[in-house]
Amino acid sequence: MSVPFQSHPAGVVCVGETMVVLGPPDDRPLAEQDTLRVAVGGAESNVACGLAGLGHRVAWLSRLGDDPFARRILAELGARGVDVSAVETDPERPTAVYFKDPGPGGTRTHYYRGGSAATAMGPSLARHPALRAARIVHLSGVAAALSESCDRLLEAVLARQEGRGLVSFDVNHRPALWRDGGASRRLLTLARAAGIVFVGRDEAEELWGTARPDDIADLLAPAPVVVVKDAEFGATSYAGGTRTFVPSLPTKVVEPVGAGDAFAAGYLAGVLEDRAERDRLRLGHLAAAAALRTRDDVPVMPPRAETDRCLALDEEAWAATAPR
Repeated sequence: MSVPFQSHPAGVVCVGETMVVLGPPDDRPLAEQDTLRVAVGGAESNVACGLAGLGHRVAWLSRLGDDPFARRILAELGARGVDVSAVETDPERPTAVYFKDPGPGGTRTHYYRGGSAATAMGPSLARHPALRAARIVHLSGVAAALSESCDRLLEAVLARQEGRGLVSFDVNHRPALWRDGGASRRLLTLARAAGIVFVGRDEAEELWGTARPDDIADLLAPAPVVVVKDAEFGATSYAGGTRTFVPSLPTKVVEPVGAGDAFAAGYLAGVLEDRAERDRLRLGHLAAAAALRTRDDVPVMPPRAETDRCLALDEEAWAATAPR
């Protein structure tokens, strides 16, 4: 069953799976915990929530089971300002779940998403009116790994972008989801077909053996815009033949999960606002810093007064800024 999309289209539609997240309330590993916190997370809906937090109309398009987890997801995304009216309910398949497991080497994730409602998404969804009306459709490589039909959905959306708005694609390589070893070739093909590509320098090196941002941009051609993120060092964009680098903000890291999604939300907010490339990257860093300071996959976005102040800083002042 599906609910008709609202009459006022969103500027951005994010497509992909969202799960209920069960995670410890502190930094002890999962095996030592008696109590877990319930939250909501998914690469694409994280971006949607970030954009809504920055004041933009955004929708999330997906499929969920007919279960309490689905109702939790819909309620939370709706409360954050995301339009969920186009989400389909599947009475036969469950909503996916994942667990966070903190440890000395970082937080590991354990997914339980095989056969979920979202894995049944397919290319017919590319014809949804919400996608046709959006200025930007946001996808990620996570969805491509969920099932063959999800992969074909991404291919169909990317094939329809010409003349129908912009498609952004976050490579978002999740090795645990690519058990057949096909990630390198498939993610490269999808990325090259997008209008905007987000990729981490480290994941590009792991996937394609390409470590330098300039070489990564060359590899991903003919994508018109490539944004290479390099963790605490900064991000470099390649757009219209111009290379733009903006250093990351010095930020205390509580947990890195969700920072890449927040960065994409900030950058896309800059696109919607027709900002200069430098300010798009700065908005990405401001959003990512908010994510790094919390255990939640989706942070509270900084208020406009703070982002406007930071965007007005000169280069030296920006590099020295650490948000509270």
